[in-house]
Amino acid sequence: MPLKNSEKEKPPQALEAGLKSFFEKTFGSEPETIVPVGSDGSARRLFRLGSAARTVIGAYGPDKPENRAFIEFSRHFRKEGLPVPEIFAFEQATGFYLEEDLGDTTLFQFMQKERTGPELPPQVVEAYKKTLNWLPKFQTPAGKNLDYSYCYPRAVFDRQSIMWDLNYFKYYFLRLANIPFNEQKLEDDFNLLASFLLEADSDFFLYRDFQSRNVMLRAGEPWFIDYQGGRKGAAQYDLASMLYDAKADIRPRARTEFIKYYLDAAGITAKTDRVKFMRHFHAFAFVRIMQAMGAYGLRGFYEGKTQFLQSVPYAVRNIEWLLENAELPPKLPELLQVLRRVSSSSRLRQFGCPSLGLTARVTSFAYHNGVPSDEKGHGGGFVFDCRALPNPGRLEQYARLTGKDEAVIKFLDGEAAVSGFLEHVYGLLDASVENYLSRNFTDLMVSFGCTGGQHRSVYCAEALARHLREKYKATVELTHRELGAKSQ
Repeated sequence: MPLKNSEKEKPPQALEAGLKSFFEKTFGSEPETIVPVGSDGSARRLFRLGSAARTVIGAYGPDKPENRAFIEFSRHFRKEGLPVPEIFAFEQATGFYLEEDLGDTTLFQFMQKERTGPELPPQVVEAYKKTLNWLPKFQTPAGKNLDYSYCYPRAVFDRQSIMWDLNYFKYYFLRLANIPFNEQKLEDDFNLLASFLLEADSDFFLYRDFQSRNVMLRAGEPWFIDYQGGRKGAAQYDLASMLYDAKADIRPRARTEFIKYYLDAAGITAKTDRVKFMRHFHAFAFVRIMQAMGAYGLRGFYEGKTQFLQSVPYAVRNIEWLLENAELPPKLPELLQVLRRVSSSSRLRQFGCPSLGLTARVTSFAYHNGVPSDEKGHGGGFVFDCRALPNPGRLEQYARLTGKDEAVIKFLDGEAAVSGFLEHVYGLLDASVENYLSRNFTDLMVSFGCTGGQHRSVYCAEALARHLREKYKATVELTHRELGAKSQ
């Protein structure tokens, strides 16, 4: 819906002049400086105004109900002792307000600065835990006596809200990304998913946009902004929003740690209560990811702001992980088929060309126990038969050893047939790995089989793991199935 004339965006010069005047009216002196502050995809405009006595953030919001929600929520949360900015002054008629300056460092920026690899360093983990420690305080104590009449656009994350988010994904992402779907079948699945989500307890404050860009770090402590879209809803949504924030790229191991930390902080300690919470958690994660992808599509495909498309590959990987590791109790065949099409799209994985990294799952096995199954569901990769290679297991001195023992390694190193075999393996794998990396595919399965899964297959699996780590810096999950051994 277009804005009314009175609500249309003011030109920058008029905004700056209006905020300077508002600052002087509030504090009794003119600001000496006024500098624009980034506001991402929001229609609001933010400025830092400074004088010798203070600096504040001056804001202009064209949407009056949204302004009112932010102001009233801020005042309420501050009264409840939560770390949110103080509101110094607000003019409903002009859409101007002045709030406390919380600095320039978001949790997301801090994470980007400190991170040197895929896993989060301890100082970032600590910052996330501090953030998650506050979430239950927003959800329950502060949420209990909040005046929900100020919520905008709805007071409850109800069926209508859920369907808005799902159709946002359908029309602004699926349509514009050319992902095919059956309209009626997908709508039926959306309704089933909404019914399942509405089974969860919804007597909490739902922050709505609880993510790393909306957490400011000041002196190492988290402060919270951008909760104006909040309403009553389920506790699972905000946790999913934080942990499946696309470009934050939180890996599964850290997510598991953070979920446990949140449950402890929220006092959800009984096993039955945790099972109840987790029953709906991954479904809320799917909905949050789809809502975010709708925003990426609107800003990126429709409005041409291509920087928003840089988040798409990370969201695709999150969808892929959920499809492999989470279950949705309702039967949602069309939705799951659509999500599989999204997760298998090479085009979507390459927006902005981020490097998601490759994980190679290398396994040794014995043929008499069957070929390893592909639990990730990609249906690709390689299986190499090592039974034509010289077998040290037939010699008494090696029979009780494995392909990890020095004596066996020395024996196989000296066999020309083994080195020739591995040269061919490396040639095949290098071509695939380089192609996967260029297309941002994240998973490759390789298995080596022999008679007992003890000598030749173990030796070859170890050799390939070493090759991939050294040449491509790939993450390797190495499993010797018959030895009961697994390593990273």
